[in-house]
Amino acid sequence: MDLSAIQSVPVSNLNRDDLGSPKSVRYGNANRIRVSSQSWKRVMRHGVEQDLGEKAARTRLVPAKVKGALVAAGWPEDLAAFAGAQVVLSATKKGLATEAAGHTSVLLFLSEAGIDELARICTEHREALELGLAKGKKAGALLPSDRIEEVLKRRTASISLLGRMLAELPGANVDGAAQVAHAFTTHASEPQRDYFTAVDDWLGAADTGSGHLDTAEFSAGVFYRFASVNITDLLSNLGGDTKMARSVLSSFADHFLMSLPQAKKNSTAPHTIPDLAYLAVRTHRPVSLAAAFETPVTADRAGGFSRPSRQALADYAGQVHRLTGNRHRLFHGHAGIDPDPYDSLGTAHQSYDELLSAAVDAALPETGDGGR
Repeated sequence: MDLSAIQSVPVSNLNRDDLGSPKSVRYGNANRIRVSSQSWKRVMRHGVEQDLGEKAARTRLVPAKVKGALVAAGWPEDLAAFAGAQVVLSATKKGLATEAAGHTSVLLFLSEAGIDELARICTEHREALELGLAKGKKAGALLPSDRIEEVLKRRTASISLLGRMLAELPGANVDGAAQVAHAFTTHASEPQRDYFTAVDDWLGAADTGSGHLDTAEFSAGVFYRFASVNITDLLSNLGGDTKMARSVLSSFADHFLMSLPQAKKNSTAPHTIPDLAYLAVRTHRPVSLAAAFETPVTADRAGGFSRPSRQALADYAGQVHRLTGNRHRLFHGHAGIDPDPYDSLGTAHQSYDELLSAAVDAALPETGDGGR
């Protein structure tokens, strides 16, 4: 299922580079403001996990988290720290590499509930861990590697959706079903600088000046956003569970439309939603409509970029459909703020909920066998 959206975002800095400036890209011989896929994907992942009640964590702190769980259960601090280190030492035949601070050298991606399971494994082997602590570095791996690996390899819905790269743990890699593109402005756009001050409330009446002054960079623009979910891969990653796949796909599509990266949210509150969403279910390959904006959109007579961006998307989609002969497409439809529908974008829907429901039904028809 392909998801495209046109979204106008006011003054903001949704995704910063190493200097604090809004990220950018040059496309079609024009500078654009860009929001990385990682930035938007993170907030979408958190939304999906919240919906499904199944949180995962990408972290290097598994040893410290296991230690914390054991200390909370009454273990001595030194034994708990030793047990946390044993978890990664026992993860494979060679163990996972750790750094001086006791963190794993690579990010692990696992269910948050897995920490409690790892702590339970340590509890079952407490006697061996106590003896190992007394031996020090000569102790070697003391926990059952197969059980540790099973916890670290376990998939959550968001891992099945977005994937996991962990070459250090054989069999842990997951090819994610979702692909998320970098969002970029449909028109030329440059960052702008903001000079700001903060007043010291306790300065005397005769004192002048501010307590703090600085500059920051922000941007504004109309963004094209695109993501695609491979339904076959999603079903495979979820063990063929159609009911769960429908839930995951519905949640992902909803958060694709309704989420926003959280950077600078308190000072900018740029909480818009897309003006237009276009969804298509295909049996072949994904089709991004980003090339509609290789030639930068110019403002309309009223001075805005949103309406011409929506029209540019619809016009380009129509040409793509002509070239492809509308093959390999099971469904396409749209919803947006314009009162008149775009014929080239398929069936018009009155709300995003209606559009999402229709697209999910086309991508994953409900089964009569309990969802499997």
